[in-house]
Amino acid sequence: MKVPMLDLSEQYQGLKSEVLEVLDGVMSSSRFILGDNVKKLEADVAKYSNVNHGIGCGNGSDAIHIALQALGVGPGDEVITTAFTFFATGGAIARAGATPVYVDIDPVTFNIDPSKVEAAITEKTKAIIPVHLYGQMADMESLAKIAEKHNLAIVEDAAQAIGAKHNGKSVGELGTAATYSFFPTKNLGAYGDGGMVVTDNDDVAEKCRVIRVHGSKPKYYHHVLGYNSRLDELQAAVLNVKFPHLDKWSEMRRKNADTYTSLLKEKVGDHVVTPVEKEGNYHVFHQYTLRVENRDELQKFLQDQGVSTMIYYPLPLHVQPVFQELGYKEGDLPITEKAAKEALSLPMFPELKREQQEYVVEKIAEFYGK
Repeated sequence: MKVPMLDLSEQYQGLKSEVLEVLDGVMSSSRFILGDNVKKLEADVAKYSNVNHGIGCGNGSDAIHIALQALGVGPGDEVITTAFTFFATGGAIARAGATPVYVDIDPVTFNIDPSKVEAAITEKTKAIIPVHLYGQMADMESLAKIAEKHNLAIVEDAAQAIGAKHNGKSVGELGTAATYSFFPTKNLGAYGDGGMVVTDNDDVAEKCRVIRVHGSKPKYYHHVLGYNSRLDELQAAVLNVKFPHLDKWSEMRRKNADTYTSLLKEKVGDHVVTPVEKEGNYHVFHQYTLRVENRDELQKFLQDQGVSTMIYYPLPLHVQPVFQELGYKEGDLPITEKAAKEALSLPMFPELKREQQEYVVEKIAEFYGK
């Protein structure tokens, strides 16, 4: 059996006629930049996040950078974040001219550990970027208290977590701003790149809107140095078709996660550590990520058996070559570094079949001699 990491073909077939209709509508209108589809998506995603503003932009990486710039983060500033994330998180900080300050993670959720954040705050600290990794929100209530105490902004990197909740609060409610990615593999994915900043702060929202169009307001009059990062009208049209299905897809992911956990505990036992949904959280399982023994050997074995897996992420940001001038070394973030050697993500998408999951778990059990 072949089990892909992600298969979007079934989803497309179910939406095909509607998708083609809206794409034809955009092309017939000849309105390709910041049109009605973008406005609708911005309004709907903002409402979904329980905030007043959505600002569509070119991709999730730009969304973080735009939010930081709107908050005034720049050269001489420090931004505290996690090293166990995709490069865009640290890259956006550096592109803003600020210095990323990496702290360790919670060993259970893989998210930033609030207890490590306060000790890293200096007079240069301007913001905190928690990453809601794999679809589960970080401990935002604790982070919000720290931010309020020290007068810091919070930009939630929610690229993997649209629809996630923390004690009833949505992404964006407890931070100054939050950012989404609509990369095709995401829970709400476009057919190309796309991203969005959501915020309840009127001033931050207005600055984001100006920054994404070369810093101009009105057109051709430039008061800040922005850049070209607008959500494409065609991508917004696709996302508007998909958006009403998001909650259903999240529930399907959660059901698949429950199936994996049950099968793994029954058939594999202590050789793997299954994901934990922290009390009060609503996990949307962008990824189903295990901690495993002999990770690299297991991945190779599964590949040979037709099972795709991914490692998110094999080299933490604090020891990436591009950040070597920051002075971090192996051993500085031991929990992060351990996770990078043990994390393995299994195939996960709403349409994943039980027989596919049974096959995946059967092969994992075979590897460990169960």
